[in-house]
Amino acid sequence: MADNIFFEFLHMEMVDYVYKMDVSREEHEQVKMNAISTLENMGFRVGQGLIERFTKDTPSFKDDLDVMKFLCKDFWVNVFRKQIDNLRTNHQGTYVLQDSKFSLLTQFSNRKQYLLEAPRYLAYTCGMVRGALSNLGVDSIVTAEVSLMPACKFQVVIQRS
Repeated sequence: MADNIFFEFLHMEMVDYVYKMDVSREEHEQVKMNAISTLENMGFRVGQGLIERFTKDTPSFKDDLDVMKFLCKDFWVNVFRKQIDNLRTNHQGTYVLQDSKFSLLTQFSNRKQYLLEAPRYLAYTCGMVRGALSNLGVDSIVTAEVSLMPACKFQVVIQRS
């Protein structure tokens, strides 16, 4: 429990730091894009490292669905101390991961002003998921959406080459 709180506060401060650092340099819209990119890249690297650790003693996965199930169960439990609440797929490379009480958003009120700022707090996690998938050999695009705090949906689109 205490570890989660430390991670949540560290995450909030990291996001605020990246945004404040960029605000002093450029225009507002460009600042948002730079900050989101910075946070996602940080998450990408962390996701790569974590998935190496978590899959060390795991047999290889047979398909993308197995990878996504592992991500929703084992990876999410190790990082956020709970499983994803719902995993949906169209069986054509698009997966939607639903978390009804995402831990990095529970500290915020569900007022509209916080709903508008929620995406900045999801960029790191999107990068983490993308990095984990990348290290498992799955190229993807990961986006997040919040319609009611603290619930969120992560959409993973597998890139076929």
